[in-house]
Amino acid sequence: MRRYSLRGVALVYLASILVGPLLIVFWRTFQHGVGPAWDALSAPDTIHAFKLTLIITAIAVPLNTAFGILCALTVVRRDFPGKGVLNAFVDLPLALSPVVVGLALFLLYGRAGWFGPWMTRHGIQFLFALPAMVAATIFVSLPFVAREVVPTLREIGDEQEQAARTLGAGSWQTFWRITLPSIRAAVMYGVILTTARCLGEYGAVAVVSGRIQGVTETATLRVQERYESFDLAGAYAISMVLALVAVLVLLTTNLLKPKEVA
Repeated sequence: MRRYSLRGVALVYLASILVGPLLIVFWRTFQHGVGPAWDALSAPDTIHAFKLTLIITAIAVPLNTAFGILCALTVVRRDFPGKGVLNAFVDLPLALSPVVVGLALFLLYGRAGWFGPWMTRHGIQFLFALPAMVAATIFVSLPFVAREVVPTLREIGDEQEQAARTLGAGSWQTFWRITLPSIRAAVMYGVILTTARCLGEYGAVAVVSGRIQGVTETATLRVQERYESFDLAGAYAISMVLALVAVLVLLTTNLLKPKEVA
């Protein structure tokens, strides 16, 4: 009886914190019909915001996937001085506020920053442009692949890899034929989480982007801009799309995790 009571409390809590707000967003989106929502989603600035979000995600996810696999292999398969520091550094984005990340990039690459004057002299636009937005997104989404692959590598051990090397396989052959197939599910799960984080990033990008409509405005920034402009239908419509993506990611991770990762 107590077990069911705890389940009921958990379900009520989740419904009030997660499901309730999502339902309100969906209801508000179509409160005045489909027309206002469609007009908001088909606006050129909104389309550009979604395109920019996808471009940033398409750059950040592969880079963080490659880094995550390499970092996991280094942490699990190698012993070296500073290993604990590297392991802690990977978790830093989980503890650090995204706004602080954006501010740090601003201080580094701004006109008065360490690298800002050099970039200005060479005509390189970093802040208020795509490079800064990509860098901020990469930082905040960095840990997910590594944190999924590390426990999988520890669980499978290195016996098969050692056997492959004994039979004459090189490092790349061992990785592609032995290691990668063994961690494929964990990599996929990490990629999904990284993608979701990139699509929903707001704080760090808001600091370094300049929020220029039609230029450096992502989907999440577009939500705030529409809300502050009293275009509630537009804000709710864009939020609905982002929420649908989040639900899709949740369903995908739930399908993968019990079979492959859990």
